[in-house]
Amino acid sequence: MLRPTLYIILAALMLLSSCKQSKDIVYLADMEPTQAYTFKADNETIVKANDLLSITVSCRKPELAVPFNVRNSAVSINAEGDVSTTGSGVTPETGYRVDKRGDITFPVLGKIHVAGFRLTQIADIIREKIIDGDYIKDPQVSVDLLNFKYTVMGAVAKNGTFSVDGDRVTLLEAIANAGDVLPNGKTTNVKVIREVDGKRMVLEHDLTSREMFDSPFYYLKPNDIVYVEPKYKSKERENRGWQISSFIVSIASLGVSAIWAFRR
Repeated sequence: MLRPTLYIILAALMLLSSCKQSKDIVYLADMEPTQAYTFKADNETIVKANDLLSITVSCRKPELAVPFNVRNSAVSINAEGDVSTTGSGVTPETGYRVDKRGDITFPVLGKIHVAGFRLTQIADIIREKIIDGDYIKDPQVSVDLLNFKYTVMGAVAKNGTFSVDGDRVTLLEAIANAGDVLPNGKTTNVKVIREVDGKRMVLEHDLTSREMFDSPFYYLKPNDIVYVEPKYKSKERENRGWQISSFIVSIASLGVSAIWAFRR
């Protein structure tokens, strides 16, 4: 009776293995624990035409910053120093669109050229203009990007376009937001597609190697496309077909073994 029982156990193991649809994916396999690795810290987004910016001005006397935080409205100050606004009241949450010349129209200050600058640089430019105009002595300026979006396609759990709360997202974060790489995805060949000076550039990345951190595309830019190449052309036909075939063979083997065991 031991021999039929052995066949049943083997058949059951085959059945379980055929139902296993994925294997563990090992990222950064060549990194050693406790080992320090350098990375490129200069990854701040460069503003370009058609970007949408959120700009907020603040100071110790909030009423002085009101004119810089309200658009398309008239600002008035009464005898007590209270500030009030009239008009459409479009607030900075709407965002400042960078025009094709790379400029924005900012309250009080007028036209400001922002294309080609980092967000922190734009904040410094606005701050200096406010001080030079003797409007506020110690303004605090915050600039954020409102339209940072990227797309993930290919062998990931969730294809689509994603938005970023801020101006920074890494390739690994983008993959994680898309639900991780599927079992049929090539972790050694993940492409990032970016438009640079009107041309498309493609750079391949190996998610199993620390060399990924050295890539100029590791930190994504707005409108980047991440493409995870599948290991084969038709996942549904080849991968699932193989699993179904293995499942049927395992069931048949288990059935034959069971019948043989009971007849013995």
